[in-house]
Amino acid sequence: MALRAWTVCDPKAGTLTQSLGVARQFDPEPHRVLLDGWLPKWRRGLFSPYRRIEKPEPDLIVSCGSIAPRHVFAIAEACRKRPFLVHLQPYEGSGRDRYDLVFAGRHDLRRIENPPANYREMLGAPHQISAAMLKALRPAARARWAPSGGPVVTVLVGGPTKAYDYGEERIEALLSAIRGFSAEGRTVLASPSRRTPEALLDRLLSARDDGITVWDRTGDNPYKEFVAAADAFLVTRDSVTMPSEVATTGRPVFIFDLAAVPGEKFEEFEWFHRDLSETLGLTRPFEGRLYDYAYEAPDESRRIAGIIREEMAMQG
Repeated sequence: MALRAWTVCDPKAGTLTQSLGVARQFDPEPHRVLLDGWLPKWRRGLFSPYRRIEKPEPDLIVSCGSIAPRHVFAIAEACRKRPFLVHLQPYEGSGRDRYDLVFAGRHDLRRIENPPANYREMLGAPHQISAAMLKALRPAARARWAPSGGPVVTVLVGGPTKAYDYGEERIEALLSAIRGFSAEGRTVLASPSRRTPEALLDRLLSARDDGITVWDRTGDNPYKEFVAAADAFLVTRDSVTMPSEVATTGRPVFIFDLAAVPGEKFEEFEWFHRDLSETLGLTRPFEGRLYDYAYEAPDESRRIAGIIREEMAMQG
């Protein structure tokens, strides 16, 4: 019997893709509840915005982000049959035991002493990329973006964060690496993210030539095609999601270093990248060259879904 899944999160790409990546393991078209703010405590009962919820009611709710839990609990209270509740982020707030399962990244879980019984570990961030999807996309993506054949390197660029900055030296080093790949005979496909500042995008666009394609953020986003076409990846250090997604390919993933912004966020990201590289063997630091290496590609959204199914079966 098919399950009806809902996702509850803010509309940010990072939280939405995590929720959808897991929910689509159960329901190909989950109902999306996109949030625009906190739900005040007084908005309960007759004042709840979810007093009359869309039918059919959810069997499973997958949420992500700090503002989601109160909304989730209000939705669950309005259902005739309580849905199974899953959250994809550490949650220490009121009612945390109301979630059936809470998945916390390895980099987050390390800081939590005696995690609650409903906590489970996850690698990085779940997402909507799968090996089967990329295999199906690869022939057409290669024909479109690398018609002359040869090796393809996809460069994924984020933006400044509380942990990392893009100084002039780092930007020049990134552009030098991109031009160097092209000079070696590789096709370069560069994809800026929503966090990439316009000034940095302009610098990337200035590097375009016959062997270097940079998405200018107009038209449809070719991100999935760029990932499918790649033989190797260069990913800037400021993201958890991007290396998690491209590791699904099983192809080499190199992490491009950025200027540190000291603080708690920096320490968290540094632990995450050490874990990916030194403990799990999924990535390598970029030291000026690309090379082949092997690892077992993770499929985190499917693995998380398996844990949810087991727990749902145990609860009946």
